[in-house]
Amino acid sequence: MDQTSSSGPAIRRETDLPFESVVLIVGGMTMLITGALLFPIYQGTLPYYENGLHGLLLIIFALQMIALGKTPFGDMPRSKPLFLTGMLIATVGMTTCFIPLFTPLPRILLILCFGPGGLLLLLQMCFSKDKLPKWAAYGGIFRHLILSCAAVYGFSIVIGLLLWKQNLASTRLTALSVLVFGAAILYLAVVLREIYRRYPQAQKNLPGDVALSADRAMLILVGLFMVILGVLLIPVSLGALPFSESAQLGLLMVIFAVQMLAFGNTPIGPFPRRWLVTGLGLLFGGLGVVSCILPHVLVPSLTVLVGVLNLAGGIITLAKMWAERRRQPLPPGFAHPVLTRLFLTQLTLNILAVMFGASMLLPGLVHGGIIGAILIANGGVLLYLIHLLTVVDRIRMDMEGNP
Repeated sequence: MDQTSSSGPAIRRETDLPFESVVLIVGGMTMLITGALLFPIYQGTLPYYENGLHGLLLIIFALQMIALGKTPFGDMPRSKPLFLTGMLIATVGMTTCFIPLFTPLPRILLILCFGPGGLLLLLQMCFSKDKLPKWAAYGGIFRHLILSCAAVYGFSIVIGLLLWKQNLASTRLTALSVLVFGAAILYLAVVLREIYRRYPQAQKNLPGDVALSADRAMLILVGLFMVILGVLLIPVSLGALPFSESAQLGLLMVIFAVQMLAFGNTPIGPFPRRWLVTGLGLLFGGLGVVSCILPHVLVPSLTVLVGVLNLAGGIITLAKMWAERRRQPLPPGFAHPVLTRLFLTQLTLNILAVMFGASMLLPGLVHGGIIGAILIANGGVLLYLIHLLTVVDRIRMDMEGNP
């Protein structure tokens, strides 16, 4: 840990947020904002896009499964079936966000995740020898873990019941329950962050045959987002499907937020995870959640913001790549073929990012079907980049094992 992590101005210190805490922060922020917005929504003073909220929640559940092996029903080995299930749930969530058509599937999935899932997690905590008895014996911060987990699991059951039977409680009580649930999730995120800070050995990867880091899992999710969005934009541009631009922009902002909070990766490049980057990540996440829930409200401002970020990020990275090649040109035959493909893939990604950003800032200049094709290409190239990075890691491990 560098010195600025523990001393110096607070804004320059490292935040050191574990990925599990980041996902919980985004989930808690989603419920907290939803609970606050439900009061004016139920009064009829604000519009409400239910698909946007349901899709976003499904994507958060999917991200936990893909990156952490944590399901709504407990921890599981990180296997290929679990990975594919997470990808399928993410696909349902994204499609639900983008297409404002009613289907019972997202609600059914959320009822299962919150209701039976919360009950099963509560029972596991109470009767597992490795949880409640040990946490109580440890004392200290683990007592907060017991309280926060109990609150999250208990209110998860309540939310499941409210989704199953919407007239079970008054509108005011429903909004209040969602608010308290969000606060409980944020409480758990803070507790876990403190436990992992004090006891790093507690933060361990679950066993399984899928060795996927959290940052690669996020890249896969972004690639999936681009491909699905691009595929759907083609019939949307032909007038065959309705489309929610606000939820699309909101979900993209939430993805930006997770990357900034967890890795310091911003749309314009990587930065140390200082409090400034964390604060901007929280702001992006908040704007994204609001845009998913409230249709049309933030579309003009977020369209410009996302367009500028993609355009600037692509141009800045292209300039860095050009400067790096001029400063350290590789002699003929020196570069490994995989590294050459990696360079070309990154070059293509940034060119596509510039094209996408320009299309956002100049609406109408490019046909929606062409934008869809650009997004499909962007997502496909990004998924190919993940494959190349895996190959590079394997080559590096072979070189280290055979000096």
